[in-house]
Amino acid sequence: MYYVVTGAAGFIGSRLVAALNREGITDILAVDNLENAGKFSNLVDCEIQAFLDKREFLERVTANQFEGALEAVLHQGACSDTMQTDGRYMMDNNYRYSSLLLDWCQDEEVPFLYASSASVYGAGRTFREERRFEAPLNIYGYSKFLFDQTVRRRIGERSAQIAGFRYFNVYGPNEAHKGRMASVAFHAFNQFSAEGEVRLYVGSDGFADGEQRRDFVHVDDVVNVNLYFLEHREVSGIFNCGTGRAQTFNDVARAVVNGVRAARGESEIELDEMVAQRLVKYVSFPPQLVGKYQSFTEADLTNLREAGYPGEFMGVEQGVAAYVSDLLASRGA
Repeated sequence: MYYVVTGAAGFIGSRLVAALNREGITDILAVDNLENAGKFSNLVDCEIQAFLDKREFLERVTANQFEGALEAVLHQGACSDTMQTDGRYMMDNNYRYSSLLLDWCQDEEVPFLYASSASVYGAGRTFREERRFEAPLNIYGYSKFLFDQTVRRRIGERSAQIAGFRYFNVYGPNEAHKGRMASVAFHAFNQFSAEGEVRLYVGSDGFADGEQRRDFVHVDDVVNVNLYFLEHREVSGIFNCGTGRAQTFNDVARAVVNGVRAARGESEIELDEMVAQRLVKYVSFPPQLVGKYQSFTEADLTNLREAGYPGEFMGVEQGVAAYVSDLLASRGA
């Protein structure tokens, strides 16, 4: 019996494969699109049974070639580019693909855990898993929202577990291939390493410079949520997956700068001194993001806790510091 991980060579998917390996699970069917070939490196240290291109996998699923062969499907694959303007491509990848896979899993009574997104909430200030708080700002968010709506219609008559996780701002190892869509922490580290400064946006939406707030969650905490639900197949639903605590972009910059300074044997400094030394700079807000930007996110974890999830989440101070150490180690610093 195979565990399927889609998006297996990607950011969250590869960390999930590694975590399954630590649980002694190696009968893993890794599914992904390797047109971006560099992603393969995320799986080099992992043990899998086989790899399939995402298109071949779906063809074989719809031809019912996996009947009785799958233990669970952890569906992490998606187009996550929030600046993507090709709506047909986005809907085909994130909505249609997911819908066909859900149909098959329900027909075969296979647990289906999937990646949703906090982007479904748009510019709202309440992040609770209810329709009245959902108003996505871009086609990516809409594709995730529409699939969540499909799940809601079907979950009451499910034949097997269906669990969706609305990821907030995930950061951590194995995201380098994401390019401009990589996390704020990743870009801040690269900027500071290469240029000696971190660039953040000036104030917007009533927030001061760098004080826009997001729920930044470490990828390993996201993986832990997935593993909990995989072990508790009696629990279904759509759940926020964040820390439950909004922190500022300034907090991220401070953690990055001080993480690098610590590795150099330098003392920790506060934000005002970073600004005074031009280690942190504020740049103009991109016009293409006006009206499409979440200046505040904070996961309401009520449903997740009521589902029994007991785990704690790293704050930016701990999580980004750990990430900086990983990045420095990967570069031999």
